Amino acid sequence: MSWRTVVISSSAKLDYQLGFMVIRKSDVVKIHISEISILIIETTAVSLTAALLSELTKKKVKVIFCDEKRNPSSELISYYGSHDTSMKIRNQIQWDDELKAAIWTEIVSDKIRKQAEVLESKDLKESEMLYEYINEIEFGDVTNREGHAAKVYFNALFGMDFTRTAENSINAALNYGYSIILSAFNREIVANGYITQLGLFHNNMFNQFNLGSDIMEPFRPLVDRKVRYMMPQKFEHEEKMEMLQIIQQEVIIAGRNEYVSNAIKIYCKSIFDALNDRDISLIKFYKNEL
Repeated sequence: MSWRTVVISSSAKLDYQLGFMVIRKSDVVKIHISEISILIIETTAVSLTAALLSELTKKKVKVIFCDEKRNPSSELISYYGSHDTSMKIRNQIQWDDELKAAIWTEIVSDKIRKQAEVLESKDLKESEMLYEYINEIEFGDVTNREGHAAKVYFNALFGMDFTRTAENSINAALNYGYSIILSAFNREIVANGYITQLGLFHNNMFNQFNLGSDIMEPFRPLVDRKVRYMMPQKFEHEEKMEMLQIIQQEVIIAGRNEYVSNAIKIYCKSIFDALNDRDISLIKFYKNEL
């Protein structure tokens, strides 16, 4: 099973050889592709062969490319995630609105619960307000308890002057962490044979990843908790490497301790089972290992 997150942060040439990704710098390092879960190309001073990209796609490795500022800017997604992709996409198109709204309600409820737990772990009294919001959620979250909770949550966590639109190290860390989590979800969506554009709630015509943006929501507080712990004054290579540890931390899901990367697989599969079997009780949400 793949488990490694590999980050290429300096000039290098990458190619494929007998099942291995070969990293050529001043020395040569080989990593078997079966071990790689995520490959992050953090610098633009990297060249890759088409043979390597093809093999990474076949093995469903999530490849994330960064821009000149070393921020995630794009990713590699295969056209075909499973042998029955055509059937699954037809099913995805036919998921009915009521079922999608029911699952979105569960997702929003769990997200706010996780946010409340983050505040509670910091002894912040606003956690009580978030727990109240959970009880106030209506079907499909038509009253937008998610949005109200977010405002209370971020102000409690990072201060009353904090806004998500400001350019600062905290927002840079949050955005970086969210982009890593989103990429992991996009990988699982495609690996399960679905397409990322068709969401449950998000339907932005300019968002290629509406479905990933929907189902990743309960995992965002993992990023928030990490950034609150770091409270970075700057956000550079060292801080990015620390943020990447989120994928390798452990949570509890389906009664077992799992790395977040594997919890995402289990959770995604349960979401698709719930949609296809029309049974929201099949959704498996994670719990924090505290």
